[in-house]
Amino acid sequence: MIPIGDNLPRRSHPIVTYGLIGLSVGLFLWELQLGSPALNDFLQTWGVVPARIAALSQDAIAGQWLALPLLVASLVASLFLHQGFAQLLGNLLFFRVFGAQVEATLGHGAFLAFFVLAGIMTSSLQVLINPTLQAPFIGANGAIAAVLGAYLVGFPKAKIDSILPLVVVFVPLELPVWFYLFWWFIQQATYGLDSFTIPSGINPSGWSYWTQAIGLLLGAAGMKFRLMNIRTSG
Repeated sequence: MIPIGDNLPRRSHPIVTYGLIGLSVGLFLWELQLGSPALNDFLQTWGVVPARIAALSQDAIAGQWLALPLLVASLVASLFLHQGFAQLLGNLLFFRVFGAQVEATLGHGAFLAFFVLAGIMTSSLQVLINPTLQAPFIGANGAIAAVLGAYLVGFPKAKIDSILPLVVVFVPLELPVWFYLFWWFIQQATYGLDSFTIPSGINPSGWSYWTQAIGLLLGAAGMKFRLMNIRTSG
């Protein structure tokens, strides 16, 4: 099932959404041109490796302030890296459709902060769950889950224009937005079928669904708070 748009009027140009998509595609092309050893080193450096993030956190708490920018850089950079075409296309299709309306509601700057903060919080949760893990987590799955949660709260009655590919036939459909709450988690299972071959592995399974569920709740709460402020100020 492929989301391609919604039935809501476009209220502003989603410059942040498109900018983040462009950044993700550019970095993915960079990943493709790296050989296996170089790619592994690159993802180990810029992905969220729980053991390394935990160590950097301890150093920062101990007063080694150089560890703090390294910690933040890894948490942010990992949001724009992807393990394969399935994760890249799946994430960005959802982000393009649902991000535009959320960006229009929150505003460009607030939306960027919302996206990055949601990504950092869900990645940090992965670290807290297994602080000794040596494999890297990459991708904005948690942040995009937060965007989906925000959209569900902000536009619960929206219809999503979708395409169902059946071999060589593409069937157009209009689906309720809540359908994609379930479809998002279903499609996550396919990402491991298309990944780069690197010795340490990436995005190990286990708690990833739970962290994305937390991202969904964070996004829903953030949008609820924003709408309450809009009503109060109005």
